[in-house]
Amino acid sequence: MPFLKKSLHQFLTEVARKFGFDGLDLDWEWPKNPKEMDDLAHLLREWRLEIIEDARATEQPPLLLTAAVYFASDFFLDAVYRMYPVAAIRKNLDWINAMCYDYHGAWDPSATGAQAAFFDPKSNLSSIHGLKSWLKAGMPGKQVVMGLPLYGRSWELKDPNVTEIGAPAVKAGPGGGMLPYSDVQVFNSNYSATVVYDTETVSTYSFAWTSWVSYNDVASAMVKIGLAQALGLRGYFFWALAYETK
Repeated sequence: MPFLKKSLHQFLTEVARKFGFDGLDLDWEWPKNPKEMDDLAHLLREWRLEIIEDARATEQPPLLLTAAVYFASDFFLDAVYRMYPVAAIRKNLDWINAMCYDYHGAWDPSATGAQAAFFDPKSNLSSIHGLKSWLKAGMPGKQVVMGLPLYGRSWELKDPNVTEIGAPAVKAGPGGGMLPYSDVQVFNSNYSATVVYDTETVSTYSFAWTSWVSYNDVASAMVKIGLAQALGLRGYFFWALAYETK
């Protein structure tokens, strides 16, 4: 297995060099138990050594090495509790891309939710909880990047007169429960949807009759970016650029 992993590192590093990439981003969703978290730590150490060796051999600056990670440093909601190997991550990655979205969606069709809530007074399913957990676990702010979604999560309301976040719902909404941001804009325009900016969660939602969508618009995204700056984070990223066509 170490040989196979090393070969994979070499292959991906060669691909990055061939196409002039700045670096590589690992997306493991998700290490499912403490043993796999240990495997992740070992993988990152091996990969960093490969990048150091590649830089030495090519006489070029080292490739960047980053990883997409869960919004929090530990899987506190899962039946199998585990925590990321923060020491190995801090030492071997240039930064992490924390997926601060998909807190709610059509996998829970019974109620609407703020899919990328920065704050949530009712639970720890929020970006502030996740980002602070990474910082508390030992990740420097300069190595943490906050993720923002360029898509919305949708539901069909049980009662068109009950429209707040957490309103009873019956099933997935438009787009099968997911709308790219460009489609959210079309939805808002075509159906003259009511658009609400929720200051409590720093999120936006729209509704038209029984269709209800939670997303980031420019206003909520800008507030979140300011909050990320206040936390001393490295920056932010969007998933995914193809979901915004303008």
